Amino acid sequence: MIDAASSDALALRATASGFDAVRAKLPDTGNPDRPLDNITIAFQLSTLGTLLTELADEVLHRAAEQNRKGHTAPAVMGFAAAVQPACQAVSALGAVAHQLSARGQAGHLGDEPGAQDACDVDRLMIGDALGMADQALRETSEGLRAAAAAISPSSARVDAARSRSTTAAPSPTPPAAAVPSTAPSGRTGRGR
Repeated sequence: MIDAASSDALALRATASGFDAVRAKLPDTGNPDRPLDNITIAFQLSTLGTLLTELADEVLHRAAEQNRKGHTAPAVMGFAAAVQPACQAVSALGAVAHQLSARGQAGHLGDEPGAQDACDVDRLMIGDALGMADQALRETSEGLRAAAAAISPSSARVDAARSRSTTAAPSPTPPAAAVPSTAPSGRTGRGR
């Protein structure tokens, strides 16, 4: 049977992996193997929406069952802390979807004056928003993993072992280097 701390750590790590998977599939404006279109972004938003709902559910269920089943407060805090950067990722991808929609509507501009400038600004805005989404997803998964590490039974056992151990013996100091001494004048130095 898995104890509550192990269960919490596994759930935190699994959720982090979900965010990593979304991050790995983010479009890259300079990579043709990762398409940048509204369908791709909408799918990413849908996936993030599902993950965000799962985060909220983890907070709700673990907080409600914390006293009854012994779920750890750090697990609840870890899931709750991940909500903010996850929402930032959703917001950034929402901005990309909006910009791509605007790009589609402005496609009729063609050769009109300022069209190239508008495309350049559009590309910069989309690149910045994708960068923000990437960073927010990284923060989300790193935060979840840090919470899992803080409550994982292995780290608790290590901490307990450290607290029970005796204080470490001081590290041996290297012998002092032999410094040749000069005997005062009139005396001869004898070696042993």
